Amino acid sequence: MVRSRAFLIAVSAIMIAVAAVFTLLVRIPVPGTQEYVNFSDVAVNFAALAFGPWIGLIAGAIGPAIADVVGGYPQWAPLTLLAHGLQGLAVGLLARRKTPWRIVLAWAVGAAIMVAFYFLGAGAVLSGWGVALVGLPFNILQAVVGGVVGIPLYYAVLRAYPPVAQMSESGTWREG
Repeated sequence: MVRSRAFLIAVSAIMIAVAAVFTLLVRIPVPGTQEYVNFSDVAVNFAALAFGPWIGLIAGAIGPAIADVVGGYPQWAPLTLLAHGLQGLAVGLLARRKTPWRIVLAWAVGAAIMVAFYFLGAGAVLSGWGVALVGLPFNILQAVVGGVVGIPLYYAVLRAYPPVAQMSESGTWREG
């Protein structure tokens, strides 16, 4: 299926907004870390599964980073951009063949990328290794919730609106 540039822009904008809202919707502060747990991983996983790696990358990078800036955590925005952007890209790439085991593998790799980036970024740059260690289980929890909710959400939307399966990109965007 040929995708137009307008389709890419529209779906990207919608998924950026969804990711920002999911990040801001529930924010549970992690004591002593200047971090918070949120539902961004749900939106990132859904975007990557439903629309492929590039929209997963764009929505994962921009939506949660915007939420960090407007939500009072601007120091985390650059790290969020990388962690969730690469998470969305990895999930989208690895789940191109939509078999259940590939989707679970894609989620696990994306989750590991997100958790590792936050641990290394917090430890090396933002907060120090002790604080990064305190935040580690919370980032793992956020990643698990992202899979436990995001994957069934993808299947529910697919069941309710089957054309979503045809909207997942093939990896290349062409004017059409």
